[in-house]
Amino acid sequence: MVSKSLQETRLNRDARVTRLQLVADNETIKSTAERVAVIGLGYVGLPLAVRLARRFEEVAGFDISTRRVAEIKNGIDGSNEVDALTLRTCGLKASADRRSIAKASFYIVTVPTPINASNQPDLGPLISACETVGPCLSKGDVVVFESTVYPGATEEICAPILERLSGLTCGTDFGLGYSPERINPGDKVNTVANVVKVISGDSAGTLERIRSLYASVIDAGLHAAPSIKVAEAAKVLENTQRDVNIALMNEMSMICDKIGVNTHDVIEAASTKWNFVRMTPGLVGGHCIGVDPYYLAALAERLGHNPQLIMAGRRTNESMVRHVADAALRFLIKQGGDLAGKRVGICGITFKEDVPDLRNSKTLELIEVLRGYGLQPVMHDPQCDAAEAAHYGIELTDNADFNDLDMMILATAHREYIEDKGFFRRIREGGVLMDVKAVFRKTPLPGTLTYWSL
Repeated sequence: MVSKSLQETRLNRDARVTRLQLVADNETIKSTAERVAVIGLGYVGLPLAVRLARRFEEVAGFDISTRRVAEIKNGIDGSNEVDALTLRTCGLKASADRRSIAKASFYIVTVPTPINASNQPDLGPLISACETVGPCLSKGDVVVFESTVYPGATEEICAPILERLSGLTCGTDFGLGYSPERINPGDKVNTVANVVKVISGDSAGTLERIRSLYASVIDAGLHAAPSIKVAEAAKVLENTQRDVNIALMNEMSMICDKIGVNTHDVIEAASTKWNFVRMTPGLVGGHCIGVDPYYLAALAERLGHNPQLIMAGRRTNESMVRHVADAALRFLIKQGGDLAGKRVGICGITFKEDVPDLRNSKTLELIEVLRGYGLQPVMHDPQCDAAEAAHYGIELTDNADFNDLDMMILATAHREYIEDKGFFRRIREGGVLMDVKAVFRKTPLPGTLTYWSL
């Protein structure tokens, strides 16, 4: 066993090495080749802006949220992508004042591109970003968009706005580029620096400028697409492919549920073949997989093509909330007693494990469906901010009250749940554990519990 004093020595040494490395990084002579502005400091823009600020002398970060900017200045990243020490030492100048980006020579737009209530692309944030950048442009500047769009949007929607508000000509007076973001929220391994970056530009000269900037911060290397449209199409294809593949697994899980076999046992067996693409079923929410296929489908329909496979995948994945809710209802009815009095615990309400983001979380939809069945679920989430949850009409309970449950639905498998040694004791004897992602499939469970997973 390592002694306590030795452990403390090692911890102090590691901390000292970390501090020295930060000092060394910050003392490195930074480039003045570009004055960079990042528009949008969310889970995509902030990690990139921080990375750039470590390499370039002048990096401004703009966000319309004064609260977000204030938090960043205080070393707080609500999306948990960047630590406090890095935020305080990287040199990023965050601001909600549009004048802060007026002197940039290289603009990177990383605003969200959501869908509306009709599942159509909502380009409002993107247009607003163009209206922010346009008046700031000078001859020789470059504007790169990282926001996910349908192929053609950068040149057809963004460029004309930039031209109109700047009085300049795209391709002559300023350069235009597209480099799709590949951030995976909560992933500390596949970070912005460790994933190959696709880049594109409207000319050879613009592409070279873009290549030079991104090469300084992307360790994994760059892939130059032959056109902006190709780069745009690559991004929506990435997430549409995942959406369709997950839809197949979700449909398989529905079939397996009817025949009484575990989907993951089937996937494990099928995975022994060398060319099987391993995916797992689940609730598909978030900002990418559940959104981007609609951008591609909207373009296809506008061009007169019926995107049958894309929309079939979307319908399947959208139906999974009802599938889980119906399964829960069947178990509760089988238990007997008054449904309205059942204690149903929901573990994890964010859209993904180990992230605090609630936007487009399918667990929120699941809660609404259960409420529609006359149930009053008890919600718990160690990652989610209580005030943010309240904004969505969700009152989070604490650990002390999250007990004595007739049913527990593990909707989002945060590490806190997986590491909780008393997790199963929160459920009454004879209760049900609905493990949506099957994280406890091979874990020995108390004999009184009924287990279910997709």
